Amino acid sequence: METLYTFLFVVYPYVCLSVFLMGSLARFDRDQYTWKSDSSQLLRARQLKIGSNLFHFGILFLFFGHLFGQLTPHSVYELVMTAQQKQLLAVVAGGIAGLVCFVGLTMLLHRRLFDPRIRLTSHRTDLAILIILWVQLALGLATLPASYAHVKDPQTMLILASYLQGIATFRPDATPLMGIAWHYLAHMLLGMTIFLLFPFSRLVHIWSGFATVAYLFRPYQVVRSRRLNVPAGQNLPRRAL
Repeated sequence: METLYTFLFVVYPYVCLSVFLMGSLARFDRDQYTWKSDSSQLLRARQLKIGSNLFHFGILFLFFGHLFGQLTPHSVYELVMTAQQKQLLAVVAGGIAGLVCFVGLTMLLHRRLFDPRIRLTSHRTDLAILIILWVQLALGLATLPASYAHVKDPQTMLILASYLQGIATFRPDATPLMGIAWHYLAHMLLGMTIFLLFPFSRLVHIWSGFATVAYLFRPYQVVRSRRLNVPAGQNLPRRAL
């Protein structure tokens, strides 16, 4: 069991992160024409608009919530809240965002599976990544009752946060995870697998979404008018105007 945990929670995360980064770079360099979201809006716009907005709102909230919530050291957030308060905040806010995201993703998955035209234009990877994300959200929502029960004693949350911070600082330790409930571990492993599959799916367009933030800080374009020197009393041809 110790060897298995070492592979799954010490070796596997770095394999996933390496493929995530190097695979994304290789795909951008070699297959830029496939770097897109492959929208099917023209085939069925109404359900896409509602489902996509719900999904993107929820997934962005969950992503940054997990990023800052798990990777922020306990000594930092303890300045403004206790571990119990953070646990309750994560359960309530994460539960609402997770439910919104789950509803939106279910609508998107329904379009892909039950609309014949969209099904024909969908790649296998489109369906696969939507199903994996759906299962991941279901697992996350399934952990909410246990997480709420741990509000008074958030030891599990502290162990998981400490482990993920160890991964980020290249000091992983999987030993404390051996006492953690299986659904937390499955949720983490499937999350790592999503990073592994990221470069081979339509999810690569997320990089472009984050890259658009650079437009907020770009300098203004300088546009100068071009004057034509025309002798006095001479008219320009119509096409020159």
